[in-house]
Amino acid sequence: MNRPAPRNIETEDTVNRIISTLAVCAIVACTIAPVRAADTAAAKTNYDTFCVKCHGPGGKGDGPAAATLSTNPRNFTDCAAMGKISDDTMFNVIKNGGAANGLSKDMQAWSSGFEDGEIHGLVAYIRTFCVK
Repeated sequence: MNRPAPRNIETEDTVNRIISTLAVCAIVACTIAPVRAADTAAAKTNYDTFCVKCHGPGGKGDGPAAATLSTNPRNFTDCAAMGKISDDTMFNVIKNGGAANGLSKDMQAWSSGFEDGEIHGLVAYIRTFCVK
């Protein structure tokens, strides 16, 4: 007489938990992706409106106002230099200005112009200029 193999309830429970977890992750990822796209678009708009005049449209530090500054604006396309700067440092420089971070006073503080979430968006957007 052939008996069916005993079921391993523990293994089935583990597999079910893994499948459920993956399903939840997929749902969350699908809902977050459009938000990130909107955040990226908003960050690009903010950059184009407020940062391009010094940092330039391509992030090379060659905007129309760059020549009037005592210090050249940061070149965001310089991957070697940008790789040494943490996101936290970039956030603090944008929020509090260059002088507050031991950098050029020409980099103004944007704490009254942007909310923290917008500054985080700008940091992420600025990172896109470094393409290896």
